[in-house]
Amino acid sequence: MKRIAIRKEDKSRWERRAPLVPEDVRELKEKHGIETVVQSSPIRVFKDEEYREAGAIISDKPDAPFVFGIKEIPVHVFEEGKTYIFFSHTIKGQPYNMPMLKRMLELKTTLIDYERIVDDNGRRLIAFGKFAGIAGMIDTLWALGKRLEWEGLKTPFLHIKRAYEYHSVKELEEESEKIGREIKEEGLPPEITPFVVGFAGYGNVSTGAQEVLDLLPVKEITPEELFTLKDDRYTIYKVVFKEEHMVERKDGGPFELQEYYHHPEKYKGVFEKYLPYLTVLVNAIYWDERYPRLVTKKYLKENYEPGKSKLKVIGDISCDIEGGVECTLRATEPDEPVYVYNPQKEEITMGYKGDGVVVLAVDILPSEVPRDASIYFSHILKGFVPDIVNASYPPGFENCTLPPVLKRAVIVYKGELTPDYRYLEKYL
Repeated sequence: MKRIAIRKEDKSRWERRAPLVPEDVRELKEKHGIETVVQSSPIRVFKDEEYREAGAIISDKPDAPFVFGIKEIPVHVFEEGKTYIFFSHTIKGQPYNMPMLKRMLELKTTLIDYERIVDDNGRRLIAFGKFAGIAGMIDTLWALGKRLEWEGLKTPFLHIKRAYEYHSVKELEEESEKIGREIKEEGLPPEITPFVVGFAGYGNVSTGAQEVLDLLPVKEITPEELFTLKDDRYTIYKVVFKEEHMVERKDGGPFELQEYYHHPEKYKGVFEKYLPYLTVLVNAIYWDERYPRLVTKKYLKENYEPGKSKLKVIGDISCDIEGGVECTLRATEPDEPVYVYNPQKEEITMGYKGDGVVVLAVDILPSEVPRDASIYFSHILKGFVPDIVNASYPPGFENCTLPPVLKRAVIVYKGELTPDYRYLEKYL
């Protein structure tokens, strides 16, 4: 019988997800003859016993030629010649993960990265993005309730707990529906209306976040409608910003999406014109240093007025440090998810009290809803497992028989960077 392993996660005490859940482990064994060794874990959301009942072998070591995980793997754990499948966070040459990549090359391992399992148009086929959005929106609304209470306003958002305190997404949805009824019946304090939540981005992360907000009494408007919005205490206004709203051509020409992606230097950021109208900003967009920022420190320094500014919370789900939201200065943990950024001092204070804007910056958001996130991810991943296990891996990457969709995701093959990833040599 062919064999795979699920390793225990050890990057963070909060990482309780699993790449494959017991139900899918059973299916792989019964339908495909693939046995699973599960490395024992005291924190995984699915207990060892659940895997044992599904026909897995529980072990102190992930003893199999194919090792599946979620987050980065410690350097000392790798074994020579094995194939590892996980989120490596190496494709941007991230300095903190280069020692790990170097070790994988030395030990002649093979690395398949979930992030690079994409279709012909580059769209990711397997990801946790939706659950980052769900958890991020919940934590953002929790922070909003606490912040408004600190400012002297009681709102229905005070009923919301942090995402990790819910047993499941279903429980979280039931709570949200109750809050929605309260807003419909009693309204929001006039001091914070019209109440507007803006979403930067429209992909999986944004979709997950919007699903949570849409459980409340929401009316969607266009970015242009922000400037003439009528007050309504019984409605939450939602606005979704696409690239064409965030930037414009420096020469005044028409916006073209593909041109912006390939030549962002021709564009300048204009997103800040919307910020005075937002109560909450949810950042769910991919960003790198070639693109203009959504929120700059300079803008906040010049425009933020304690007690007067409308913008209360930035839910930075993307969580790029000093990236698209420049005042995201560090990542946070689920039990202490927010800090206040003081624009004048350019410093942060943990919690939701103090002068400035509240920033949510948890970088492992899907781990806050580990059961639902694992089930969703596993149901997709199980479809790729037989192809990974049954492929042949002879010398020479061109001879590997993985299907193209998986072959694109191979960063390291038997100790060598594959052609698409040779650019990483300069970071090593």
